[in-house]
Amino acid sequence: MMADVTVVTGAGAIGQAIARRVSPGRHVLLADLRRQQADEAAKLLQLAGYETTAVTVDVSDRRSVQALVQTATRLGDVKALIQAAGVSPSQAPVETILKVDLYGTAVLLEEFGKVIAPGGSGIVISSQSGYRMPALTAEQDAQLATAPAEDLLNLPFVREVGDTLHAYQMSKRGNSLRVRGEALRWGERGARINAISPGIIITPLAHDELNGERADFYRDMLSKMPAGRAGTPDEVAALAALIMGPEGGYITGSDLLMDGGATASFFHGPKAGS
Repeated sequence: MMADVTVVTGAGAIGQAIARRVSPGRHVLLADLRRQQADEAAKLLQLAGYETTAVTVDVSDRRSVQALVQTATRLGDVKALIQAAGVSPSQAPVETILKVDLYGTAVLLEEFGKVIAPGGSGIVISSQSGYRMPALTAEQDAQLATAPAEDLLNLPFVREVGDTLHAYQMSKRGNSLRVRGEALRWGERGARINAISPGIIITPLAHDELNGERADFYRDMLSKMPAGRAGTPDEVAALAALIMGPEGGYITGSDLLMDGGATASFFHGPKAGS
């Protein structure tokens, strides 16, 4: 008997936390650029009672994503996609951020949108950062939402991105819009696709940011936000489980911001825009 399958791209803390919440009784396929991270995540989930497989994937390479799709469909019906792979402004140059976070997410949604099972659901982990960039035009929004993935990096306003923070913000704005554009095609298969835009969630990646070149910026953000603290992977997973499960059955093509009020503070706080 074939299993139902959850595919996790980016086998870090958030991807693992969501997988645990939505995958009882399913085979969990954990894919990461670093095989060691995928193996470690697979072992942790295995010890918690899940059937797992670990593989490598480069989400910025369509052939690598297609190979992942083939592995997933050999295991069973793909009922869930958790796209948590990405790089932050402190981790990579502009070109890599755009290729992984913007293009890579679009490729994953295109390829898994061809095989997602009826009743299936996908979640993209985007970022509050996408909300901080100035508004784009309606035409630019539409291009980020619906242009073929192969065209995204050649869009003039994307090619003009000159620094890593802007690249990250553009990518995450693109992720938020992409689920809207893909919701129609996923809906034809009886499936749903959404995004979550977390704020500062305590993970190894966040640790890099809180101790990297932009540490003061992030620590200042934490001090200003209404919640007064960072979030946890389990809080992201709780929201993802709601969206991906039966109670979220009317939610598709949406991006949910969960940032402890950091965006509210950024736009409307006493030092708005700082």
